[in-house]
Amino acid sequence: MKRGARLKTFTLVAAETMIIFSVVLLGLYLRFASRIGSVLIDQRGLYKIALTTFICQLIFYFFELYDISTTRTRRELFMHTLRAVAVVCAILGLIFLLRPTLLLGYLEFNDTGQPVRLANGVMLMAVILALALMVCWRIVIHWLLRHPWFSERIVIVGTGAAAIDLAREVTARRDLGYHVVGFIAEDPALVGQSLFNPSVIGIVGELGEIVSRDRVGRVVVALQDRRGHLPVDQLLDLRLQGTVAIEEGTSLYERVTGKISVEMLRPSWIIFSGGNRRGRLELGARRTINIIGALIAMVLSAPIALITAIAIKIDSSGPVFYTQERVGKNNRPFTIIKFRSMRVNAEQDGPVWARDDDERITRVGRIIRRMRIDEIPQFINILRGDMGFVGPRAERPFFVEQLAREVPFYSQRHLVEPGLTGWAQVNYGYGSTLEDAIQKLQYDLYYIKNASLVLDLWVILKSLKIVLIGRGR
Repeated sequence: MKRGARLKTFTLVAAETMIIFSVVLLGLYLRFASRIGSVLIDQRGLYKIALTTFICQLIFYFFELYDISTTRTRRELFMHTLRAVAVVCAILGLIFLLRPTLLLGYLEFNDTGQPVRLANGVMLMAVILALALMVCWRIVIHWLLRHPWFSERIVIVGTGAAAIDLAREVTARRDLGYHVVGFIAEDPALVGQSLFNPSVIGIVGELGEIVSRDRVGRVVVALQDRRGHLPVDQLLDLRLQGTVAIEEGTSLYERVTGKISVEMLRPSWIIFSGGNRRGRLELGARRTINIIGALIAMVLSAPIALITAIAIKIDSSGPVFYTQERVGKNNRPFTIIKFRSMRVNAEQDGPVWARDDDERITRVGRIIRRMRIDEIPQFINILRGDMGFVGPRAERPFFVEQLAREVPFYSQRHLVEPGLTGWAQVNYGYGSTLEDAIQKLQYDLYYIKNASLVLDLWVILKSLKIVLIGRGR
């Protein structure tokens, strides 16, 4: 997850947690002011409020309302929030119906000590009020995050394809808090032209004046060719003044999109950038986690695996499992194991990319692919050390050779072990074209550069969400 987005997401989650918790607590106090201590302590009120808050936040997460990098209009945000609120109310209503004791109330007792009445309604009313406030809060915070007054104003030095692409990505994610003031060109003839909204607002010789006049907080250099073109003197003056941040376009693109642009990338940027330094302790921890996780996953998924095996045998003739050679870390080949989702001899005419409407896929195959059940046998590959839980997708040698010839930096994705899931998989999915391969490579390069146990955990959580809502392929 991008570092800037991580802080804003945490702030958003924390704020909404406080809203839900505080409103429910307030409703409880207004209803049972004289007995508030008994309700909170004796009836485990704090536990019930925390449980309700957790369920609300979990549903919001599954509706991707905490993915602030996703581009949404105000209407789309409003509709997504309303749907999430409706699901929250339905789930909480079902829980309270099945377990009435989870409702916040006060039990009254008769002379023999037996409960005779449960005063409730507080929880439901408080939750509805809290969620209504969250809808309003969402609209307000969406407006604040996107408003230029609360955004960091940036200018982009450069007018080439890399600069335009960067501006497009930043503008599409205004919730991240950046506002593109304009482009800085070398050629005075370009001033005033609209390359991409906004337009070229000046030349490099006027950089200092533009920064002061337009209250710029960040200068982003996105020149395709820097030799003899980089405005060193102007940038140096701004850097020494200390009033404005100066950043490479590649760094901002990475932070905003969660991928590394192949078009902007220079080998020196990866070589001299931080990150991806894994010590023996971290490598050992990752391997231990992979082994323990694979063993637990095999036990938990055993019933599903058995049902899947039976369904495959009934649906079509052929073996239950499918094995195929893939390329692993340091270009080492290994044999991957999956549940068979295609008919036998599906590739007798040679390897081809998988497609959404692939006629080679069986009826059961479509279901297990959608739910990622076909990948359960890969836990064996993880135990063997062929792959881990998180990493780039393991590709076949035929496609690796082809893509390595056509896509710059493609071979770098084999510097780490492949994964059952990965940053590219949760952000892009399967690919069937050269352009898809380039897009996925950009996410893979981001993961390789920023790999950590925290990022792995985030990828696994996003993968679980994809599997549970059936959005995988």
